[in-house]
Amino acid sequence: MYNKVLDPQCQWQKKRRPRALTRSGPSQIREMKEVARWQIHLIVLGIGLFFVNAGMTMIIPFLPLYLQELGVRDLHRVAVWASVIFAANFFTAFLFQPIWGNMADRYGRKMMVLRSGFGMAAVMTLMGFAGGPWQLLLLRILNGVVSGFAPASIALMSAGTPRHKIGFTMGSLQSSVVAGTILGPLFGGFMAEHYGYRPIFFVTGALIFIASVLALLLVKEQFVKDGAKRSGGTPLLEAFRPLLKVRELNMLNVTTVVIQFALLGPVALIPLFVQELSGQAGMVAFYAGLVGSVNGLSNMIASPILGRLGDRIGSGRILFFSLLGSALVCLPQAFVHSTPQLIAVRFALGICMGGLLPSVNALIGKYAPPNAESMAYSLNSSMYALGSMLGPLVGGMVSESISIRGVFVLSALLLAACAFWLRHGLPDKPGRAGTGA
Repeated sequence: MYNKVLDPQCQWQKKRRPRALTRSGPSQIREMKEVARWQIHLIVLGIGLFFVNAGMTMIIPFLPLYLQELGVRDLHRVAVWASVIFAANFFTAFLFQPIWGNMADRYGRKMMVLRSGFGMAAVMTLMGFAGGPWQLLLLRILNGVVSGFAPASIALMSAGTPRHKIGFTMGSLQSSVVAGTILGPLFGGFMAEHYGYRPIFFVTGALIFIASVLALLLVKEQFVKDGAKRSGGTPLLEAFRPLLKVRELNMLNVTTVVIQFALLGPVALIPLFVQELSGQAGMVAFYAGLVGSVNGLSNMIASPILGRLGDRIGSGRILFFSLLGSALVCLPQAFVHSTPQLIAVRFALGICMGGLLPSVNALIGKYAPPNAESMAYSLNSSMYALGSMLGPLVGGMVSESISIRGVFVLSALLLAACAFWLRHGLPDKPGRAGTGA
């Protein structure tokens, strides 16, 4: 009969198991801590992005009304002031985001999150004390200078997230951004109705301050200063050169401009389009808000789902099909004949939009050179600001000659062209994006 006790091989295995477990124990504990850390960061920065975007979008729908309260009475002057003040924030953000990205690669992403958060909290609070349109314009310019909470948060998460979870992470952050943009105007409308416009700025500053405090207390960044000095201790233009040599990053930056240009081009015209469809001037504001809300709601739902799918089949594929889907769904907006039809199409468009910017962010994390992730995300944030600034301006100008329906067609053509351009120039094998393989 086989005696297990006297089997020397069995005894050797019994003696070996405790040593193997002892060796793997510390590494397993470190791995569990790393997993817990990136999940905590995702929750904290997700809440922070929600607060920041909710606070920033609270004031946008009421900016012209606030200008009237500041003494601008002529409607034409109100429109001009509102356009200039709105664009000023994106213009200075476009100029300064690469600078902050370079500093993030030198001194750490968390420091840039805190710099932007506390800076924007102070500027937004000061806007509540503005005594005229010039003061509000200068504060909006300053707000664009100190902005950068989102790209710094994305870069921090990209550096500390497991590669096979990067798509899900970027989708979750996008959901936080969209949730803030949905609820911000609703809460801002309630505040304006009951308490006036100035308290909205104070609440906005408080929300951004809370987000910054949460990041200060709960986000722990492991920043390697030696590598950062080698990559970030160079002048700004020198720091740009490695990024500009990466063809894939250049394509993603152009894609970001196209996405924002095409999607924001018709946004400022939506209330006028709703008025044309409904013929009920008294319900324009309600239906215009509903159109924006359903678009953001479907975007929020779809972002983490498409992000998780991107972890499996590749973020490049998700980006291609999301661009193509956005083009196909954007086109029918030019042919709707009622507000419910427009709402249905905008809801479908939000689903496709859920795979756009999160996929771009995931691919930037894949293609960015080592120790230059923050610079890459900040450069992309500048392209985001550029598209966000040019889209509404150009859309408003061309709508006089081709109408708003023509703007929808133009947006669809741009998105479709961008999709096929990326398809042939940005190969992405299944599972490669987001895994770092």
